[in-house]
Amino acid sequence: MAELVAFEKEAILSANKKDIENYTGNDLAMADRLKVDDAKVEGMISSLEQLASQTDPLGVERFAFTHENGINVSNKTAPFGTVCIIYESRPDVTIEAAGIAFKSGNKILLKGGKESLQSNLALVSLWHKALEENDCSDEWVTYLQFNREQTQEFLQNPTQKIDLIVPRGGEKLIAFTKKHATCPVIISGRGNNFVYVDAEADLEMAISIIINAKTTKISACNALDKVLIAADMPRKHEFLQHLIQELKKSDVTVYTDTHFSAMEGTTPIESENIWFEEFLDYKIVIGQAASLEDAILSINKYGGGHSAAIITSNTNSAQIFLESVDSAAVYHNASTRFTDGFQFGLGGELAISTDKLHQRGPIGLQHLVTNKWYVLGNGQIR
Repeated sequence: MAELVAFEKEAILSANKKDIENYTGNDLAMADRLKVDDAKVEGMISSLEQLASQTDPLGVERFAFTHENGINVSNKTAPFGTVCIIYESRPDVTIEAAGIAFKSGNKILLKGGKESLQSNLALVSLWHKALEENDCSDEWVTYLQFNREQTQEFLQNPTQKIDLIVPRGGEKLIAFTKKHATCPVIISGRGNNFVYVDAEADLEMAISIIINAKTTKISACNALDKVLIAADMPRKHEFLQHLIQELKKSDVTVYTDTHFSAMEGTTPIESENIWFEEFLDYKIVIGQAASLEDAILSINKYGGGHSAAIITSNTNSAQIFLESVDSAAVYHNASTRFTDGFQFGLGGELAISTDKLHQRGPIGLQHLVTNKWYVLGNGQIR
């Protein structure tokens, strides 16, 4: 498949160009996710090559035990069966999700959004070609060309057995899937990520991390939305002025709580509700935290359970933060933009789960498995 994607790059770009030309929405994040360029195709190829090089995740023994009566008990990894992923806009999901599903022994049903139809159909046709050339059924990868009503009917009354559903997108898509699905659902996609800048932070490092996390890809679920500043930070006013200036260079709208509402170039927040929002836009909220404990409480109250970072030179404070913040990925002195299956060495991801069962954070090849007990005896009875 990696070879086919490389060989058919121009056809993929051409199909994507049609999708971009047909897109009439004004959702900045969706438009950004929709676009496929040379770099994104290279990313698809790298993801497939990394997946191909990884160890088979099936049949891995997790536990073994010999009973006193002689029976041998073991637990090994096993495929789910059929996985359905419902996603918006992102043609690269058609690559990563199908690749991870196939290598972990799972059939996959891909339900992409209408805005990326031409791109997805082009990629699925390559999947079918790759499968057929290797004497595999093309039923391993199926594209569901459904509208909203058909998708709802399929979720409520599936025409085949589905073992797991992953909605990968905005909160409306997640709510729609949870409401209508009749099998387990893994929640993926919501960010609302926080950075806490401690009183003992390297301030230049803090600005670099915040700018990177906020501005490099606003459509990503690992992008930054909220910044908390320690109340006792030295040179706090100077730091904030510099930070706001840097954010303004990328046309980021800066909202502030009452502690910083007098800062030039900022907009006072109107409601507490903004702290719960994931922006997927050039917007950020900056507020004050009375202490490390206060920052942790705020993140656990308002955050999306995705990613959170502390910037500090105090390793003890960092350890308290990392252990206490209830997020899938926690960071010390690094950008939240690294919460990504490929960046974490997984060869891509099916999704980034903010659930705690069965897997949290990026779901890679070794995570798209369940388990099975094997009990071997020679006539034992209880």
